[in-house]
Amino acid sequence: MRVPVLSIITWAPFLGAVLIMFFARHRPLLVRWLALLSTGTSFVLSLGIYWAFDRTQADVPFFQFYEELPLVPPLGINYQVGVDGMSLLMVLLTSIIIFAGVFASWTVKERSQEFYALLLVLVTGVYGVFVSLDLFVLFLFYEIAVLPMYLLIGIWGSSGEIRPQGIFGWALRRTGVGTKEYAAMKLTLYLLFGSAFILVGILALYVAAGSSTFSFLEMEGIQFDRGLQSWVFLAFYVGFGILAGIWPLHTWSPDGHASAPTAVSMLHAGVLMKLGAYGVVRLGLGLLPDGTQEWVWLVGAIACVNIVYGALSAMAQTDLKYVIAYSSVSHMGVVMLGLATLTETGLNGSVFQMFAHGIMTGLFFALVGLVYEKAHSRAIFSMGGFGQMMPGIATAFTVAGLSSLGLPATAGFVAEFMTFLGAWQSTHPWWLFPAVIGAFLTTVYVLRVTKQIFWGPKAADPHFQHLPDAQGPEWVALVLLVGTLVLFGVAPGIAIGPVDTATLPLLLRLGGAP
Repeated sequence: MRVPVLSIITWAPFLGAVLIMFFARHRPLLVRWLALLSTGTSFVLSLGIYWAFDRTQADVPFFQFYEELPLVPPLGINYQVGVDGMSLLMVLLTSIIIFAGVFASWTVKERSQEFYALLLVLVTGVYGVFVSLDLFVLFLFYEIAVLPMYLLIGIWGSSGEIRPQGIFGWALRRTGVGTKEYAAMKLTLYLLFGSAFILVGILALYVAAGSSTFSFLEMEGIQFDRGLQSWVFLAFYVGFGILAGIWPLHTWSPDGHASAPTAVSMLHAGVLMKLGAYGVVRLGLGLLPDGTQEWVWLVGAIACVNIVYGALSAMAQTDLKYVIAYSSVSHMGVVMLGLATLTETGLNGSVFQMFAHGIMTGLFFALVGLVYEKAHSRAIFSMGGFGQMMPGIATAFTVAGLSSLGLPATAGFVAEFMTFLGAWQSTHPWWLFPAVIGAFLTTVYVLRVTKQIFWGPKAADPHFQHLPDAQGPEWVALVLLVGTLVLFGVAPGIAIGPVDTATLPLLLRLGGAP
């Protein structure tokens, strides 16, 4: 009997959450070990399926480790899971980020039982989206991945100091801009708004397919009406794109990033935003080739706006978390640009950028959490000279920054180079120029922030004179994430090989593959 490895990966965190709620009350150490055991199980099995994945099947859509279980047969709803090269890499990304996130949150003391339980439920939803081949079940997992964010940010988040200015300053003060409650509510409303578009699109395809199946594999063989494809693609692009941070529907993201606790920020930027881009590729490009061809110019144009706007916004920030948050908006623009090129190089670069940015931004938020925990500040220009006191954190932050700006031998370089090359090879080569400008601006703000906080002169504030470096479990998260960034930068073939088996059949269906 074949082991249902994808189900174990998906449901192990949920089992961990149940065990934590029933058996670990008032036992914080047991809470942490149960979280570590459940996420570690998914992490090890993710490595196992990544190693065992057959990379030779590149001529047809090919999902491996397939499982199927009928749920509501009269409506055509089934528990169908499987992975191709693209979802395989996303499952690996999720397992790395959540495993590191448990260590990064080791010092959470306030209601740690509920915190870890909600975190594990959230990551169950993330795994479910990446492995689901039934659109109805995918949507259910999508909601599971989104809704716990409200409580995680609203209860365990932090409120920043934002001074509302301008003619609408009075209104911003009334709405509580900068508070964790405001960020949690804004994030939830935005993402539920996007969910409405996704659900309408899924139901439209279900009806057009004969109201007999929600299976992605069966819908993939149906040629939907061109008019239907056009508006459903837009529905998927808006619905999933909100989670991916597309301009101008991105404003929930910086507030959510800045207010979330460390592990939630890591999952939020590292994995959740990738759900949005993955949804556009899987459902939009995968099921709606005519709609894709019609609207790809819009996807690419908005991606260019994302890249430059996000980078300029990051340059203007004085709060360290907001810098990383707007940087994520810019880097997700690179992801969307790559998929809009409809070239093999560009689409591979897009998927690789999802992975590279996920690891890099997860590392950034882990480090920001450590700096805030030790210095109790996120104000960039009040800090300085921390590299002398916390050389380990400073080194990890520098590596993350170098990957963000695209230094060779880091994963960020490979992803951006492939995406930019794909943009030049596409039918809209002008997309390359705003993308390169965004990369230049990224270099400016990353190097400025890194120099100011870690490698510049010491801050005058006496509170910053004696700060400890990373300690104990904190090192595990930093070493794991830094090692992954460098490994995939030096040997990108270990990611591109599996991804190519998914992107080639997709492009052949779209008519864009060589």
